[in-house]
Amino acid sequence: MIVPMKKIALIMQAKDASSSMMRLRKEGIVHIEHQQPPKSRDLTLLYEELGLLNRSIEIISQRTIKEENAFTKEDKKIIDFKKTSLHIVDLVKRIDYLEEYAKELKQKVLDWQLWGDFDPVLIERLKKSNIYIKFYQIPEKELKNISEEIIVKKISIKSGMVYCLLISKGKNDLPFKEIELPKTGLNKMKERLSQDEAEINELKKELDKTNCYYQLFLDKRNNLKREIEFQEALNGMGQAQGLVYLVGYAPVECEQSLLNLAKKEKWGIFLTQPGEEDNPPVLLRNSKWVSLISPVYKLMEVVPGYRELDVSPIFLLFLALFFGMIIGDAGYGLVYFILTFFAQRKYSQKVKGKQVFFLFYLFSSCAIMWGFLSGTFFGQEWYLASGFKALTPALNNTKFLMALCFLLGAIQLSLAHTLQALKKLPSLEALADVGFICLLWVGFLLAKMFILEDPFPYFGKWLVWAGVLLIIFFVSPRKNLFRTIGAGLGTLALGIMGNFGDVVSYIRLFAVGLAGVAVADSVNMLAAGVGTNIIAKVFILFIGHSINIVLGPISVLVHGIRLNVLEFSLLHGNVTWSGLAYKPLRE
Repeated sequence: MIVPMKKIALIMQAKDASSSMMRLRKEGIVHIEHQQPPKSRDLTLLYEELGLLNRSIEIISQRTIKEENAFTKEDKKIIDFKKTSLHIVDLVKRIDYLEEYAKELKQKVLDWQLWGDFDPVLIERLKKSNIYIKFYQIPEKELKNISEEIIVKKISIKSGMVYCLLISKGKNDLPFKEIELPKTGLNKMKERLSQDEAEINELKKELDKTNCYYQLFLDKRNNLKREIEFQEALNGMGQAQGLVYLVGYAPVECEQSLLNLAKKEKWGIFLTQPGEEDNPPVLLRNSKWVSLISPVYKLMEVVPGYRELDVSPIFLLFLALFFGMIIGDAGYGLVYFILTFFAQRKYSQKVKGKQVFFLFYLFSSCAIMWGFLSGTFFGQEWYLASGFKALTPALNNTKFLMALCFLLGAIQLSLAHTLQALKKLPSLEALADVGFICLLWVGFLLAKMFILEDPFPYFGKWLVWAGVLLIIFFVSPRKNLFRTIGAGLGTLALGIMGNFGDVVSYIRLFAVGLAGVAVADSVNMLAAGVGTNIIAKVFILFIGHSINIVLGPISVLVHGIRLNVLEFSLLHGNVTWSGLAYKPLRE
């Protein structure tokens, strides 16, 4: 359920603003709404420090070694986080610069390798004695046209081109490609390259030593975020004639504790119900099993609007069912279950909420159940051919499975309109949702008729008439009958085809699930085709099924969540997912 909120306005003296905000933060129940854009020099410095800290954490997180820090409380107090962060960022900049320079130097070494070592300084000195040594790239057949006064020293021949030195008394400009000398000789290039690589290794070792700061930096970042949140709240307060005020929201059950706090701190306080123009934050409070859906909401970064329906129970139940249908393999479900078990053992202390683990236990169990019901365990053909039987053979009947998908669509979308109707009661507009439910089941019957070639039942026409009349007369009931009918006809035109299409869209559950089973069977056939080569068989089975296991949850994200968020919630449940999450100022 969505917890009802109270809108709160607190007034206090400007000199008490900071201490009052600290007191509110200690309570941790008020979601603050800024009255002006929070700006201050302190905030700017905090933003800069946070950016620097984020960059340092990103750098350390990319290192392969993660050392546990052994800092005492006293050590933590004297650590200069800004200086350490600057040092880490500077190390990375120096490494990047040296690696780029070393890359260019390696290319120069390759380019000059065939010339051998030389001293450009010495060549320049010889010019003062009127002796010129130049590097040329000349076609082999053109060598005979060079004057005999010029000494030609061949270095190498490549693809008909001669790489050579031309030594002459006096300056000679020849119509051939002259190669410009580098600033240093080949051996010095190699020496510099070796020095750079040694320096890069030393810098990387020094950077690795900073890994011990990782957890400290994470803790510091959390503290910094809390400080920024506090300063934003403080600088976002409204001001008027030596007074400051803040506006926010708190759950209704906190009303009395806020009144007591205001009385104790001598604040002015005003509590009201949120108006239509207000946008209260959303706090979802459900039973433990319904709260399992929370990680999905966090992943999608969505929250229902304050005045919208909380569809969490239906969302969770159908998403779990969709997961089972799309994965559709007991073997894969068992893999997910085992992976979840080991992940929980390893990360349970680091993860705040445990819902994500139990959510995957639920999803895995649904996949296992569906797999045994349909007779699928790392593929279906071998399982049934080995004498095992599907517990529910009908799930392997294409027509039955497609009809089941249409049925699930009609049921879930009908639940959305049922919730909408209950919300609208006692308004007559609730009857319009009853009309939409009728048309949804008409869409179900039409899907069976057009796609599965089932006859359209006699009672279907009565559903059509009931749905049409209820929508026309009750979607927007007014005193003027013609306006009522006009509004109803407009909604009806969009609703008829929309309902049919939305029901049919649930066939994706059948299609994606069938594709997954087909891939598993293909992998098994490929493995069987390699004969007695056990290593090749194991390799094919491992790679093939691993890919399918990875792609399965992605398919659930794309299709299973889409059906819940778009068709069920948005199009039929009128849940726009535009809510603002409840985030009270707290320590």
